[in-house]
Amino acid sequence: MADDAAGPDFDLDDAALRRAGSMKWAFPPADVLPAWIAELDVVPCPAVTRALHDAVDRGVVGYPPLAAATGLPEATADFFTERFGWAIDPGTVLPTSDVMAGIMLVLRHLCEPGGVVVPVPAYPPFLAAIPYAGRELVTVPMVLSDNGCRLDLDRIEAELASGRARTVLIANPHNPTGRVFTRAELESLRDVVTRHGGRVISDEIHGPLAGSGFTPYRTLPGALEHSTSVVSVSKAWNLPGLKCAQIICASPQEARTLYGFNHVAHHGVSSLGVVASVAAYAEGRAWLDGMVEALRERRDQLTDLLAERLPAVRHVPSEATYLAWLDVRPTGLEGEDPTAVALRRGRVMVQDGRLFGPGYEGFVRLNFGTSAERLDRIVAGLATAWT
Repeated sequence: MADDAAGPDFDLDDAALRRAGSMKWAFPPADVLPAWIAELDVVPCPAVTRALHDAVDRGVVGYPPLAAATGLPEATADFFTERFGWAIDPGTVLPTSDVMAGIMLVLRHLCEPGGVVVPVPAYPPFLAAIPYAGRELVTVPMVLSDNGCRLDLDRIEAELASGRARTVLIANPHNPTGRVFTRAELESLRDVVTRHGGRVISDEIHGPLAGSGFTPYRTLPGALEHSTSVVSVSKAWNLPGLKCAQIICASPQEARTLYGFNHVAHHGVSSLGVVASVAAYAEGRAWLDGMVEALRERRDQLTDLLAERLPAVRHVPSEATYLAWLDVRPTGLEGEDPTAVALRRGRVMVQDGRLFGPGYEGFVRLNFGTSAERLDRIVAGLATAWT
């Protein structure tokens, strides 16, 4: 079936989103606007909805078959090849329940013993997963400026050179700042890791939202042998509850190594998640094009609203994702937690910067993946709280 030409539909009122019952809307009190957890306020992609209805009608509710029988490895490879010129051997694609489960599996079984470097600010589960995997967490602050942020390659190299760390875990595109690392930045990281015999794990879950500027880490010459990527449809097509991600291994042999572990190591891939993933990759590409454009419009809207209503807040517009990283310290809250103030005074829920690593008091992450009308209300609430 051809791609759906219709773009994403954000025309959902607050009551409809609360009825859907996801954590984003079910957790806060009813009078609070949620702009925290990374979930879009959007009607599901029609191609995915059709595939799920058909699967349920056929009784697809049992254990999923082996990946080779699902078409998922081929759909994953076809999508990334067409979208980004990333030639993937389907034999290297291993399904897992979600990106964090995939990262922990790779840490435990493909990475040498030793610490794991995580540039911060970082997606909070990164910081929790590394100790759970039995590794030392080594945080390296990114270099922040008025123009955004970049990897501190000197400090990453120092950690690898010392022998304290053997692995670097990155989010590409970056969460929470929305940076799309340039090819040159990634090449420099590759050179550092290669010099010290390290390994890179690249979480590329937001890659489909980045447009043509995104460089998958493993497409760099010389990166394939020392890296693993983890991808999913869960962010770009808003399907986090369906539990299906893909580990892209360095070789079919590496994939077979991971396949060789008991199925509980993969944390229960969902049969319906497999169906939805194949549909999204194969039939949801035009819908995704519309989503990329819609989020570009929301980013511009957020930039304008902040300039108008919260000019003291420091904000570099996201280059991908639907997440914004805000420095609220210049608003003069006199040591108060801006997240708590936003909830108490503005009835808006955002995420506390302290969750993203040490030293980020006074920062918040804001989810702008919602309707234009609701984003206006969110910023209005924050202006009430922070001015």
